[in-house]
Amino acid sequence: MTISTEIVKIEEFVNANIKQSENLFLVDITSAPGNKVTVLLDGDNGVTIDDCTAINKALYKFIEETALFGDANFSLEVSSPGVDRPLKQVRQYKKNIGRKVAVVINDGSELEGVLTQVNDENIIIEEKTGKGNKMSMKSTTILFNQIKHTTVLITF
Repeated sequence: MTISTEIVKIEEFVNANIKQSENLFLVDITSAPGNKVTVLLDGDNGVTIDDCTAINKALYKFIEETALFGDANFSLEVSSPGVDRPLKQVRQYKKNIGRKVAVVINDGSELEGVLTQVNDENIIIEEKTGKGNKMSMKSTTILFNQIKHTTVLITF
């Protein structure tokens, strides 16, 4: 069994187990050497430690019972993506409407602004332009296929 087949089986299991919770969704699954599996979950209203613990226990049992990695050892981590992780899913963008984001475009340029709208094709951010008394707001539409990555900026 290849790693990609294992990841597919894990993805199917996680999606089936979070299906009853309309709030939760799968962001990413990665596998590192030594069968180190990391599952990232998010939620429209956030994700709790209890959410992660429940999925971790169920997934661990599934991996052991199905001998997904054969007799090899594995490690499993189920968590929410940290605020420093780039947004990957449209649902993540939607839950962050109203927050300041940094968007890196495929050409390497970067835009910062408040995320105001999201649909399946693009996002719209409001950017401040100018300086001093000549400050103004500018709406910029960015297609998802133009985005290299987007991160939420923490403001205090």
